[in-house]
Amino acid sequence: MPNITVGINTGGTNGDNGREGTTRGPATARQAKASSNNDHNSHGANRKRNAKNITATHARPAGSGRVVFIKKTPHQASAPTIPVYPGTSPRHRGRILPMKLVRLPTFLACLLAFALPFPTWAQPNPAAAEAKLKDIVARQKIILTQAEKAGDTLDEENLRSQLQQLCNEYDLLLRHNPRFVPAYISYALLLGKVENRKESIDLLLKANALDKNLPLVKNQLGNYLAEEGKPIEAMNYYLSAIQLEPKEPLYHYQLGTLIAEARDDFLKTGEWTRPQLDKTMQDAFRQATLAAPSDWRYAYRYGLSFYDLENPAWETALQFWKDFEAKLKPGAEQQTCRLHQAKVLLAQNHPDEARSALDTVTAPVLAKEKEKLIAEMETMAKK
Repeated sequence: MPNITVGINTGGTNGDNGREGTTRGPATARQAKASSNNDHNSHGANRKRNAKNITATHARPAGSGRVVFIKKTPHQASAPTIPVYPGTSPRHRGRILPMKLVRLPTFLACLLAFALPFPTWAQPNPAAAEAKLKDIVARQKIILTQAEKAGDTLDEENLRSQLQQLCNEYDLLLRHNPRFVPAYISYALLLGKVENRKESIDLLLKANALDKNLPLVKNQLGNYLAEEGKPIEAMNYYLSAIQLEPKEPLYHYQLGTLIAEARDDFLKTGEWTRPQLDKTMQDAFRQATLAAPSDWRYAYRYGLSFYDLENPAWETALQFWKDFEAKLKPGAEQQTCRLHQAKVLLAQNHPDEARSALDTVTAPVLAKEKEKLIAEMETMAKK
């Protein structure tokens, strides 16, 4: 009887070249997206800005499951010493403690199936299976939401019991509906949330084998490969997700972040040059911004991408931060953009203009970052 170590990250393994198709299977794709909408595309609910969060050190658009990349968070590798604009990284949300659950092995699922009266959803009836899955997902959402809210007062044994029951129901549902792709995806996302990576990935790979046209699955498999330090393989999955759903900003963002974080790995293969990687990386962030123009987080990461370039177009960067400032609220938000303008001006060797930009930064929350830039100016002046 296999043990499951429950966790939050989901992904995939080798065996998918990212070229299985460029169109989505209509019915199955809609079911998968509907049954997992609590884990995918939560952008809308998270777009409100709050100036008090301006000192956040990470800014990652919300997305499907845990978005964890190779070695560092998206901005730590090459971002300047300017505070990253606030985001809603899943890392900062309440976590479900890892726990061991047990999946029903096939023989036990068979015994239970024959020992108990067949429920409606156990029959070869797609509508009944979909109704059962919706019921499981609804209860799953309630259980996980309550667990996150409980925080330190969480009753782990009670949570384990509830999650175990869900696992049993998923296993039985899949036993009677072995080609029901949305169930594999929803089950995988649940196991991923409680840090059961291996079982989660196995389910995603099964879903991918049954239907190769699901961008959500491609993205999750790409995440897993990126986390496992396999960026080359991960890129194929991200590219496949983009081909299947080009208007989804998260997938472009994932690709850009992957290249920014694993640039050296790509260069070592000899198949990419630095200019090619820089262009692909920045184009990916730009596409994410264009796909979600009202989501400031994507635009902010595009702005940070200039610092990742070998040969930054500083004039373009400066204009971006000026334009972006006009879209934000007065106060700390706009002043953060002025810090970036000062950083760019300093890179262009315009210390006087940089100083003028810094003089307009008065928000106490930005004081330390302002001091760092001033110190950098003084160091440059002595050279």
